[in-house]
Amino acid sequence: MPAHTSLPSFRPLPSGRSGPSASALRPPPAAPFVRGRTLHLAAAIGGGPPQEAAYYRELARLAEAGGLDFVTLGPGAAGGGLLDAVALLAGVAPATDRIGVVPAVLASGAEAADPLVIAPALAALDWVSRGRAGWAVEIPAAPAPRVRGRTRPPRPEALWRAAGDTAEAVRRMYGAPGGPLPPRAAPVTVLDATEPAARRTAARHADLAFVRAVGPEDAGRARAEVRALAAEAGRGPEPLPVLADLAVDLCGGERGPEPGAEIALAADASGGVLFRGGPVDLADLIADWQRQGAVDGFHVRPVEPRRDLERFVNGTAALLQHRGLFRSFHPGSTLREHLGLHRAGNGPGAAPLPAPVGRARTGAGS
Repeated sequence: MPAHTSLPSFRPLPSGRSGPSASALRPPPAAPFVRGRTLHLAAAIGGGPPQEAAYYRELARLAEAGGLDFVTLGPGAAGGGLLDAVALLAGVAPATDRIGVVPAVLASGAEAADPLVIAPALAALDWVSRGRAGWAVEIPAAPAPRVRGRTRPPRPEALWRAAGDTAEAVRRMYGAPGGPLPPRAAPVTVLDATEPAARRTAARHADLAFVRAVGPEDAGRARAEVRALAAEAGRGPEPLPVLADLAVDLCGGERGPEPGAEIALAADASGGVLFRGGPVDLADLIADWQRQGAVDGFHVRPVEPRRDLERFVNGTAALLQHRGLFRSFHPGSTLREHLGLHRAGNGPGAAPLPAPVGRARTGAGS
């Protein structure tokens, strides 16, 4: 399948705006894979029509069995409410033991949720999950492309700035003396940094960033830019993890073993990136991008959630574990520990986690 290149190009910021140096934006050089280097894997459990809570619990437990870091759920999963995804994952969390739960919340635009509403909802999710909560900061979708096959246009920078302001307001509620929430580390904040206008916001406010790219070179440039902007903003010594975001359709056969066959990604009309093939091909692609240092992991969005997530967990992730490229257990009990964000999780003002609720805790193995 030929790869299309209609996604937003990764380029330095426009003139007049400060940004990282040109050398900081060069893609990382190809390097041999270092065994033990952390690879993060996550998956969306939404997609398709809204489902009952039991459906999402089933998918989350499947992802947990494969050792994935976290699952995500899009806004309006139960019919359009601003915090539906948060409420659904609050029901999923007690049925799981280790995996992170990351709902998407609209945080910019006319229909955005207020920080005073978002923060307590996330605090409740963090409580029932025993520190495994995060949230993906969403902004309104861009207008549909006029030409079939083209990606959606970039969204205005003002929307991203407003989303960053909301993320900062939510974070501050966790550390303000006498504030509405007890002092503790805020849930992990996730932002999409694909669009150039979004990268400065992600660098300042995100704990983890997603990028959509059809090749490791573009992904590597985006990752380098976001990390350079984070350093410029005075972020801490821990690097900002950047995960490649792609839709996966695992109904196809394997193509890798054929001589000269190319495992390619394609840009789709929604502005995303699509992989179509088999679990082994996807494992090869992930290993190749990781070997080149292009990203720190992958967030996959199954086209057919039940089918593709099962094939991803029992095929792709299992093969990566067999090759020694992906861990077979969760490294800790919180999402920050899974992502290597220990400093933020254990820093001053972070309160101890509540006692476990719901299911009894099990060992770290998956």
